[in-house]
Amino acid sequence: MFAIGGDLRVRRLGFGAMHLPAEPGPARENSVAVARRAVELGVTLIDTAYLYGGGANEELLAEALYPYPDELLITTKVGVARTGPGGEWKLDGRPEVLREQVERALGRLRVGRIELLQLHRIDPETPLADQVGTLRELRDEGKIGRIGLSEVSVDELRQAREIVDIVSVQNRYNLLDREHERVLAACEAAGIAFLPWRPVAWGESGARAEIAGVAAEVGATPTQVALAWLLGHSPVVLPIPGTARIDHLEENVAAEDVRLTPAQRARLDALAVQASKEARS
Repeated sequence: MFAIGGDLRVRRLGFGAMHLPAEPGPARENSVAVARRAVELGVTLIDTAYLYGGGANEELLAEALYPYPDELLITTKVGVARTGPGGEWKLDGRPEVLREQVERALGRLRVGRIELLQLHRIDPETPLADQVGTLRELRDEGKIGRIGLSEVSVDELRQAREIVDIVSVQNRYNLLDREHERVLAACEAAGIAFLPWRPVAWGESGARAEIAGVAAEVGATPTQVALAWLLGHSPVVLPIPGTARIDHLEENVAAEDVRLTPAQRARLDALAVQASKEARS
């Protein structure tokens, strides 16, 4: 368990809802079943965003899970909108856009307050103080409970924390992609939850073979090994693997029971160094 913001207790292995189809028909019915199965398995942290279908993913989760169990946290993200010149998606952190997206998310999720609201990306065309300041105002108004950020640097995190308390960071991070190690370290030092998106990724054949070798040794799958490595790497890491298949969901959740030895962890840590060299070559 981890207490986001010091008081919002969630199971460390969550679920990312991005891959759940929301269009009417069998695919949506399956998505509803997957979301419900996640809760049945004890998942208490589900991540979504306005970007995922323009709010359709939020509506899907409400259809599947409302009324929500007391222990369930559904966190969503704002700050990307169809406001590009041709109506395409773009980063948009203008205060009026953030306010509208939060108001609409409240309705789609059928809640009076979003307990954790994350800024999907920092909009370079809008001052950071205006973006984070708007979320602070919405928190003070009682429309959101806690504030998080996504895809930020150490310096951006520092600047945001000078304006408002930040309780979570959602950056791309996994065994073979540790670009944001310094951000994770900053989060760990401050007790901030770190939600790695794309928590499972495979590198070259050598890396895949090494991970598969460890998996065979512990009687797990390579995906479970990658998730177990994340859970053991830092106490503030809350992976949110996503899938649209119940069997994959069950596989992911079971990763909590995988135990890696120090020697196995050392072998896996070495893969990140190799992956970094390959990326630069």
